[in-house]
Amino acid sequence: MLRLLEDMARPHPGHARLVLSNRPEAGGLVRAQAMGVATEVLDHRTFGEDRASFETELHKILMAYEIDVICLAGFMRILGAEFVSAWRGRMLNIHPSLLPKYQGLHTHQRALAAGDALAGCSVHEVVPQLDAGPVLGQSEVPILPGDTAQDLADRVLEQEHLLYPKVLRTFLTHFEPPS
Repeated sequence: MLRLLEDMARPHPGHARLVLSNRPEAGGLVRAQAMGVATEVLDHRTFGEDRASFETELHKILMAYEIDVICLAGFMRILGAEFVSAWRGRMLNIHPSLLPKYQGLHTHQRALAAGDALAGCSVHEVVPQLDAGPVLGQSEVPILPGDTAQDLADRVLEQEHLLYPKVLRTFLTHFEPPS
């Protein structure tokens, strides 16, 4: 998220209107505020198992800020099909694997266990199926002898910080907001 905001501080086809977190303790909130970006918190825990109510409130907040495109970064909640469909073509996510490989969690450990030579990250459009939307960009990272999941995660994160801003910039260059 921080790399996206830093990139958007330069001439850019988009404007960061809001950083929203479902975790009040998220460090990115303080960083966004320091950069002059509005922040909101919508703690999913207050909704219990009522995902629909959480997503209704989430949608209201996004509409109040006149959001055109959502960039998920560290938002570790699975969003429901109705919410995702409402934002189809306008919601991006960064995922720490070379999709379609290793959708979901524990991607680095899974790549190591499979004996893969390469890992990496993907920016994709969000669709109702988990980590299954069109891939907009990828960056590869070699898996080195002796790598741990954390070693690999650290190298992949470096690439995420480069890839996501680049893909967002390209995406927004061709994006037409809904009327």
